[in-house]
Amino acid sequence: MKSFIGTYECKADAKGRLMIPAVLKKQLSSALQDGFVLKRAVFQPCLELYPMAEWNLLMDKVNKLNRFKKKNNDFIRRFTAGVKMVEVDNAGRLLIPKDLINFSGITKNVVLASAVNIIEIWDKDKYETAIDDATSDFADLAEEVMGQDENDNGLS
Repeated sequence: MKSFIGTYECKADAKGRLMIPAVLKKQLSSALQDGFVLKRAVFQPCLELYPMAEWNLLMDKVNKLNRFKKKNNDFIRRFTAGVKMVEVDNAGRLLIPKDLINFSGITKNVVLASAVNIIEIWDKDKYETAIDDATSDFADLAEEVMGQDENDNGLS
């Protein structure tokens, strides 16, 4: 699993294309040939950009779900709603499909934020609001998630 680093601002044009900043494009370079999957985030009004290798790892987990359980089928349907395969073109641009622009509320100013092994794509104002809203609770959240004893990885 590759970890991405950084938060980058860029602009989307009227067609929904955004230029990937050079620093981020370099981090994505090993995945450029395979392409990406772009999808709605589960918990936030943003998009998630998965390198194809990361998407395939995630789909390996999803494929293990028992499809004869209704809640699993419902989850798969909702989780994959609006999923698109996308590529970065020769000019270094990523085209965001209209339905995903509508979901995320992306206008002109965009934030690309690393989220470990994926990139979140946000409308800048919504990103700033999400960060500001989380600031007061972040210390408690950090302690709960990361403040476990060394023998307890906190992933339960």
